[in-house]
Amino acid sequence: MSRILTGIQSSGRPHLGNILGAIKPAIELSKHPDNESFLFIADLHSLTTIKDGDQRREFTRAVAATWLAFGLDTEKNTFWRQSRVAEHTELAWHLSCFTPFPMLNNATSFKEKSDRALSGVNAGLFVYPVLQAADILLYDAEIIPVGKDQRQHIEMTRDIASAFNHQYGEEVFVLPEARIDDRLMTIPGIDGAKMSKSYNNYIDIFLPENELWKVIKKIKSDSTPLEDPKNPDTDITFQLYSLLASDAQIAEMRNLYEGGNYGYGMAKKAFYELILSQFATERERFNYYMTNNDALEAELKAGEEKARLVARRTIERAREKLGFS
Repeated sequence: MSRILTGIQSSGRPHLGNILGAIKPAIELSKHPDNESFLFIADLHSLTTIKDGDQRREFTRAVAATWLAFGLDTEKNTFWRQSRVAEHTELAWHLSCFTPFPMLNNATSFKEKSDRALSGVNAGLFVYPVLQAADILLYDAEIIPVGKDQRQHIEMTRDIASAFNHQYGEEVFVLPEARIDDRLMTIPGIDGAKMSKSYNNYIDIFLPENELWKVIKKIKSDSTPLEDPKNPDTDITFQLYSLLASDAQIAEMRNLYEGGNYGYGMAKKAFYELILSQFATERERFNYYMTNNDALEAELKAGEEKARLVARRTIERAREKLGFS
């Protein structure tokens, strides 16, 4: 049996890129009878950017509601809020004492985020990879599904765990492996760049219909006249449509693009309607959990009890080696 771990930050409501790139693939992996999945909401990580408690609480609820809306089996798998399991932060401190400063200083994501930071760089952003390592190592996770941009962080986790194991002469921590789906490395946003809350170019599939349509209409397109043929391979709307549509639907739209007399507005309308039809059940479930907080809390609290049992066993192993037990 393989133990799989995935975390999603609560720095905003999940968007289409999060759903296609992380949530749906993780749920599919969790359905395999030989897999045991640990899926958590990384609300501690969101503190590097979000300081408002009410906002974080609302985003955390939205992330939880999204996982449940897409059919996560919380009986078979473990689903929890990172902040409700104190062992995450304790292990992060232990691991930080085995993490070389240059490793963190050379982290690609830190350099990129610090370049974009509008109000200075905080220490939490710098030590982010150590908390991420604690998240993974705390649950003896073997497989970590990530995007290409997170590969370095998994390598850092392995290096930190290896340093700890070497110090004490045995495998205290399991060394995780990154699993990268090349098909889902980059989900384009409405401007063609990677879909991201940071870039404000994302599509929230749970918006009310009229608000969702306003976002879809903003998808960037060129100025090719309505009557002229268009290149589907360079059009953002077609790229997004292709992520959701069947092979037959993709082929039909390609023919419409190449045949002329088919405007980008028509393609956007088709994409909008595809979202509504394909995610009708998920939209209904999301709204249920967002308006029924007791049901949402019950799911999370049950998962947090399960997560603590595993986390305590791991932290006791580390404490014993460190002389804290």
